Amino acid sequence: MENSFMQSHFTSSHITQPKNSEVESEFHPFFRIYKDGTVERFMCNDFSPPSTEHNITNNNISSKDVMIDSQTGLSARLYLPNKQEDHRNNINNNIKLPLLIYFHGGGFCVGSPFTSTYHNYLNEVVHEANVVAISVNYRLAPEHPIPCAYEDSWTAIQWAFSHSNGCGEEAWLNQFVSFERVFMAGDSAGANIAHHMAMRIGKSSDRGKLVGIALVHPYFLEVCSEDDDDDDGEGEGFGAEEKAMAERMWYYAYPSTTGLNDRYINPVTGDRAENLIGLGGQKVIVFVAEMDFVGKMGRAYGEKLRESGWSGEVEILESEGEGHVFHLFDPCGEKALLMKKRFASFLNQK
Repeated sequence: MENSFMQSHFTSSHITQPKNSEVESEFHPFFRIYKDGTVERFMCNDFSPPSTEHNITNNNISSKDVMIDSQTGLSARLYLPNKQEDHRNNINNNIKLPLLIYFHGGGFCVGSPFTSTYHNYLNEVVHEANVVAISVNYRLAPEHPIPCAYEDSWTAIQWAFSHSNGCGEEAWLNQFVSFERVFMAGDSAGANIAHHMAMRIGKSSDRGKLVGIALVHPYFLEVCSEDDDDDDGEGEGFGAEEKAMAERMWYYAYPSTTGLNDRYINPVTGDRAENLIGLGGQKVIVFVAEMDFVGKMGRAYGEKLRESGWSGEVEILESEGEGHVFHLFDPCGEKALLMKKRFASFLNQK
C-alpha cells in the first residue's frame, strides 16, 4: 500500500474541520463533538510512517501498512523482526515465529496503530519478543459506534487466519508466521476487544490457533453503589474523575448500550462470569496498575476467570504506584521496561 494513501486516509479520519463551530459535547483532553456531528480529536493525531528500512532507530524492525477491507477502511500495520542472521535462517530453515494481533486503546474513540506512541511501542515489543505483529486500525466511535470496533477486529483476525495455509495475500504472514502460536493483546479498550475476540474464537473452528491473551489495564466498568467498600487500597474517591470520563465515553461510543452492566463493558457480573469458561486459548496474563481507575475490574476479571472452571493458566501482574497505561507515557521507566519483558516472555510460550 502506498504510504501517502494511508497517511491521507488517517489524516482525513482524525482531523476534520467542523462546518458548525457550536460544541455539543467536550471530552477533554480526548476529543470534542460539534453540533454538526464533526469529531475533533486532540490526542493521537500524529502519523508515524512504517519503517521500511533496517536501522538502529527502529530496532531493525520492518513494518508496512495493509488495507484489509477497502469498503470499511479497515487497515493494519504489520511488523517483522529483522535480526539479519535470524531473518536469513528463518527463510532457509522454515523457522516460523509467533503472531501477535494487537488492539490499541483510546476508549474506542481515539488512537491508531499509525501514531508514534503505538508504532514505537509495537517496534519495542516485536524486537523484545521476536514475533510478527499485526496492529489493527479498527474504526472509531462515535462516528462508527460499537459494535463496529469488535466487528472490524474480528474481520482482521479472520484475514490473518486466512494465511494459515500459506496461500494468503500477505507474504510476511505466509512465510514467517506459525499459526499454532497466535496471541492477542491490547491496552485499555484494546484489552477489552482482545477479551471479546478470545471469547469468539473459543466458539469457532480456529480455537486451536490461539495460545493466549495479554490484557493491559483492560477497560472494564461496573455499576458501583454508594456504600461499596473499597478494600483494594484505592481509597475513597480514587480515580473518580477518570472513571466518570470513562463511563461517559462508553455511552457515546455505544449509544444503544444497556449501561455499565452491558456484556461488552462488564464481562464478570452475575452469570456472565460463568461464561468465561468458554474463553479461547490456554494462557492469560492481566496487567493491572495500583493507581488505575479500572484496576479493580482488571483484578476481578482475572479472579473470576480462575473461578469459572476455565482450564487455562491465569496470571495477574500489578505495577505498584502506577496509573492507567503508564507504560505508554513513560516507556523507558523501570516498571515499564519490566512490564515489556514480562509481556515478551508471555509471547514466547508454547
